[in-house]
Amino acid sequence: MSAPERLPCEVAELRTMFLFEHLEDWQLAWLCEHGYVEHAEPGWLTREGDPATCFYVMLEGEIALFRTVGGDDVEISRTSQPGVYTGAWSAYLGDRAPEGYGGSTRVLQPSRFFVLDAADFAKLMNEWFPMAVHLLEGLFFGQRNTQAAIGQRERLQALGQLSAGLTHELNNPASAAVRATATLRERVAAMRHKLALIAEGPYDRATIATLMQLQEDALTRRGQAVAADALGALESSDLEDRITDWLDDHDVERGWEVAAVLVSAGIDETWLDHAASQVDAEVLPGAVRWLAYALETEELMAEIEDATTRVSTLVDAAKQYSQLDRAPFVRTDVHELIDATLVMLQKKLGGIEVVKRYDRTIAPVPMYAAEMNQVWTNLIVNAVQAMKGSGTLTISTRRVEDWCEVEVADTGPGIPADVRGRIFEPFFTTKPVGEGTGLGLDISWRIVVKKHHGDLRVESEPGDTRFTVRIPYEVPAPA
Repeated sequence: MSAPERLPCEVAELRTMFLFEHLEDWQLAWLCEHGYVEHAEPGWLTREGDPATCFYVMLEGEIALFRTVGGDDVEISRTSQPGVYTGAWSAYLGDRAPEGYGGSTRVLQPSRFFVLDAADFAKLMNEWFPMAVHLLEGLFFGQRNTQAAIGQRERLQALGQLSAGLTHELNNPASAAVRATATLRERVAAMRHKLALIAEGPYDRATIATLMQLQEDALTRRGQAVAADALGALESSDLEDRITDWLDDHDVERGWEVAAVLVSAGIDETWLDHAASQVDAEVLPGAVRWLAYALETEELMAEIEDATTRVSTLVDAAKQYSQLDRAPFVRTDVHELIDATLVMLQKKLGGIEVVKRYDRTIAPVPMYAAEMNQVWTNLIVNAVQAMKGSGTLTISTRRVEDWCEVEVADTGPGIPADVRGRIFEPFFTTKPVGEGTGLGLDISWRIVVKKHHGDLRVESEPGDTRFTVRIPYEVPAPA
C-alpha cells in the first residue's frame, strides 16, 4: 500500500464519532492538535506483531480485521461503521501490555482515519479518564491472571483425574499378580508334597520318566490351546463335564477340582486315555493330580506375566504421556502420543468404542510433545463427555501437503450452530456450572495455533462432530 495521505482534522467531524461524542471542545481541539486524518487506499493498515505505533479511528470506508492462524491470515470481522477503532488501543497499559499490534487490519475500500500516536493516546487516557484506566487495567490483568490460574487448575485437575485413572489401571494387574502369587505358593507347596509321595510310593524310574514325558506333552498342549483359543463357553462346559466323568470312572477323587484346569490346557478324554495306558492303574489318580498341579502352576505364572506386562505397559504409557525423558521441542511420532493418551484415559472411555484410522507412513512431526498430549486429552475428554458413555470415538491421522492432520470425531449430539463460533473463547462453556472452566479448548487453541503455528477447527452436526488439528512439518525451532 502506498504511503497514506495526511489531511487536516476537523473538530466537527470528530464530534460525530460515538467514541468522542461526550468530549468537551478543548479535548476535541487537543485531539486535532496532536492527531491527524489520513486517507488510505485498499491494503494492509496494520500487521499483527508489528510495533503498535498508532491508534486509528475510521471516519469513513470499510475495514476487515484478521488474526494469524498457522501462518494464514484468517478474517475475524469486517465493518463500515464510522467510529470503529483499531491499532494501539491498549497503549494506555504502557509496557505491561504487548508492544505489537494484536491483529491485522486491512482497508477494503478507500477510507479515512483519524490517527493518534500511541504515546498521545496513552497520555489522554491516563490524564482524562484515570478511573476508567484503573477499571480497564483491573479487567485486563484480572482476566489474564484468572485465566492463568484457572488454566493451571484445569491442568492440575486433569492431572489428578489421569493419576486416579492410572492408579486404578495399575491396581487391577497388581492385584491380579498378588492373587496369582498367593495361589502359586499353595500349588508349589502341594507339588512338593506330591514329590514326597512319589519318592515314597510305588514309582520306579521308568514310571517317573513316563510321568515327566506326559507333563511335557501336557504343557505343550496347553501352549497350543492358549494360542488357538478355539473352544467356546458351551463347548468348554460340555468337555469339563465329560472330563469330570472320566476322572470319576478312574477313581480320581474330587475330579471336578482339576477338570477345569485340564480343559483350559486342551486336555480331552483321548489324551487322558493315552496317559492311562502309560502308567499303572494304582499310579493314575496321583499322576493326574500331579499333572493338573503342573498345568495350574504354568497358568498362574502366565497370569503373573500378563499382569506385570500390563503394569510395564502402563508405566511406559505414562512416561510417553509426560515426555519426561524427551527434549521439549522434538520430532515425534504423533501416534505414540495419541496411544499413550488413550491408555491414560482408559478408565474414562468406559463403553465407548475407539476406532483408530492411522496413516502409519507419515513422518514424525516437530512439536512440544507434552503440551500436544494436553491437546489430545482435552479433545478426547470433550468427545467422551459429549457421548455420555456410549458411542464411537474415531481418531484419524494423515498428511496433507506440508501438514500433519489429526482428526478427533465423536458420535455425540453435536455443537449447536449458535455457539459453535464461541467454543474457543476463554471461559466459554456449554457444560453446567461447576463441570467445566471453559478453558480446555482455549488452551488447546493456544498450544496448536500460537505455539505450533498450526490450526484447530471444528465441524459439527448431530451424530458427527470433528475437531481437526493441523501441525506444520516445517516450522522454525524455538529459540
